[in-house]
Amino acid sequence: MHKQSSSFVATFLKMESAGGILLIFAAALAIVMANSPFEGYYQLLLSTPLEIRLGPGEIAKPLLLWINDGLMAVFFFLVGLELKRELIEGELSDKRNIILPGIGAIGGMLIPALVYLYFNYHDPIAVQGWAIPAATDIAFALGILTLLGSRVPTSLKIFLTSLAIFDDIGAIVIIALFYTSKISVMALVTAALCTLLLAIFNYRGVISKSPYLLVGLVMWVATLKSGVHATLAGVVLAMFIPLSCKSDESISPLKNLEHDLHSVVAFFVLPVFAFANAGISLTGVGVEDFLHDVPIGILLGLFVGKQVGIFGLCWLSIKLKLTQLPAQMNWWNLYGVAVLCGIGFTMSLFVGSLAFEETGVNLLFDERLGIIAGSLLSGIVGFVVLHKSLPSQTDQPD
Repeated sequence: MHKQSSSFVATFLKMESAGGILLIFAAALAIVMANSPFEGYYQLLLSTPLEIRLGPGEIAKPLLLWINDGLMAVFFFLVGLELKRELIEGELSDKRNIILPGIGAIGGMLIPALVYLYFNYHDPIAVQGWAIPAATDIAFALGILTLLGSRVPTSLKIFLTSLAIFDDIGAIVIIALFYTSKISVMALVTAALCTLLLAIFNYRGVISKSPYLLVGLVMWVATLKSGVHATLAGVVLAMFIPLSCKSDESISPLKNLEHDLHSVVAFFVLPVFAFANAGISLTGVGVEDFLHDVPIGILLGLFVGKQVGIFGLCWLSIKLKLTQLPAQMNWWNLYGVAVLCGIGFTMSLFVGSLAFEETGVNLLFDERLGIIAGSLLSGIVGFVVLHKSLPSQTDQPD
């Protein structure tokens, strides 16, 4: 019995869709707890104060902010590693593979933001959430895509992954430019010195991961104290991790780290983030709550704005012969992927936490209501469209 149980767990963890399934489970568990007699314990857990003190310096935050500032820095570190590898030797190293997903990502960020602003431009506080529907939860989207199995052509996976990478770049730029609070010059100078030290390590061919990670930790603390969001430290650190060793190209610190972190992020970081941020009490919620400007702007931004922006701009660029539809993909496949990208979930929750954390007004309920509804609708419709439009197993070429 124990052996059968171990075998089941091992098989589950090897599934491509396992990360997405675990993410769904974590979010569902958070919603159940927030609407049960355990709600008080759930909130108490997230508000538990944690403090690290070293001499006169200290970092004191509730557990929720440790998750949002700390664990998400690990996620963005992995994003940075994947981005660097893809740009140097992956799919994005070929310019032909960049144009279509790049154009799609621009539309997928611009149109949802405009949809949100249409409903919220009159409110100076609510307007700060304009970037919430511009985000895409690639882990969730890929998790749903893998449920379709071998019917999904490689070109479609590459397109969605490339689109997500550009979307992540957009999220990084948005966080850096629009969601940075008061700046501490001393902390920012410390972060800059850490960046310089990382550049020296890389230039001198240091391949040991420990020096990079140690300086990266100091840079994360400095960035946290500087007012710039701490997750950006993960991206900067990733840019200096060597892809290969000059004396032996078979040694790749970047690929080793990417491999080691992939399971940690998929099976721990993102599910924990989802559990901490998706818990929303639905007590007394009626149709009128969905019709408030913030949730309706997010819901329509994710579900309508994403598909219009991605599919519309991709269709236009193909018709203008700027690029072409990837092999083994048809228009319905492209539309299905565009709808699937409306799953904002963890990334939208993260951007939302940044957008309203210093406004002094609690829009958390409105924000999460729109994110969960829009992501759920996009996931279901996107899956149905792809399920109907992809060839069946018997139609697959040998």
